[in-house]
Formats: sequence, structure tokens, C-alpha cells
Amino acid sequence: MKREIIKTLDGSTTIHLQEWDECYHSKHGAIQEAKHVFIKNGLSLFEDKAVSILEIGFGTGLNAFITFLESAQKQQKINYVGVEAYPVEAKEVLEMNYVSELEADQYVAVFEKMHECEWNAEVEISADFTLTKRKQFFDEINDFEIFDLIYFDAFGYRVQPELWSTEIFQKMYNSLKPNGVLVTYAARGVVKRSMISVGFTVEKLAGPPGKREMFRAFKKV
Repeated sequence: MKREIIKTLDGSTTIHLQEWDECYHSKHGAIQEAKHVFIKNGLSLFEDKAVSILEIGFGTGLNAFITFLESAQKQQKINYVGVEAYPVEAKEVLEMNYVSELEADQYVAVFEKMHECEWNAEVEISADFTLTKRKQFFDEINDFEIFDLIYFDAFGYRVQPELWSTEIFQKMYNSLKPNGVLVTYAARGVVKRSMISVGFTVEKLAGPPGKREMFRAFKKV
């Protein structure tokens, strides 16, 4: 599938898959979307607490890097697991402008390490941040009550509806600790119904720039 690096409206880059006309992040702003969906409406719920995060779709590493920056700023202990079936190639990663756009030049080595470090091994990125990249298909996930927070950032329902199925959300529900949280940019009715059917309590929130709504789901106990 042909891939190209494009700039989104906030100046940050993403990868565009031409055959699907699908991007790894919002064309309206990759960084804006990540901060709004995953930090403001996800990580912020766990302020001043150690947190274990599962990311569904490690991709370009943007969500992981922004989460690391939050950890560094707040000295928050974070255990981060990113699942990715098709890792982004190193040459593409080097074209991503996240370090400069986030004004995080002092952490350029961290962004590089996140992509260069070994897969399927826990790596200490800093004293407060550990990263495990798992090369794995989403339907192979079988964690049980390990994570406080899930960043659900799979490709959109339009191109890969199977990633938004009841079966996948059952795995997400099982992976979360009691009272855990899942956040996603999605806001389709069919996605909400799948979440509710496995036990999630779902709320609709204002979406990031360019998108009206998004979902946040809770594993209530």
C-alpha cells in the first residue's frame, strides 16, 4: 500500500495511506488530536497517580511521545504498552516532525529510542517511564485487568471495521482494571453499541478540532 508523509493543519506530520485515503492521525492536526483525545480526556483522569497504559495502534509513536512528555513534566510514573501489527519503518519515523513541533528538542534521543528499542521487551525510557512495544495483532491481545487506561487509536471503522468489533472491545474490557478507562477519537453509533454490549459505560465528549464528538468508556464495578 502506497504511503506518503503529509502535513496536517496544525503543522505536524502524519502518514497517509493512499489506497484507503486514510491517515494515521487527523488531517486537522495530529498533535492537537493526540492531546485532546488521549491526554485531556484520558491521562488527565489519573493525575498524581502511577498509571499503566495500553495503546491500540502504536504507529508513529506520537501518542507515546506526548505521554512521555507529560510524565517528564509531572514526574508521573507511567508503564506504557503499545501494540502494533505493522511497525512504521525507521525512515518514515525520521521524517516525523513531532520533536520540533512539540518544542521538545532536549528529548530527540527519547523519540528515537522509542522507535529503535527492541520489540516485545520492557525498556526503561526514563526513571518514570517504561515502554513495551508489542508486535501483535489486536485479536491476539489476552491481557486481564492490567491497564488503567487504553488509548484506542486503530484505523477508522470505514476502512477496518473488524478492529471495532464486539470481540475486540471484549478484549479491551478484559484488559482494564476495575474502573479503568478507554478513550478513542471515534463516535459512531455502531462502535458505542459494541462497547456497551461488553459492559462499558460510554459517554460522548466534544471531539478534537475538525471532529464534533469522541467517546470515553468506563469499566464500572
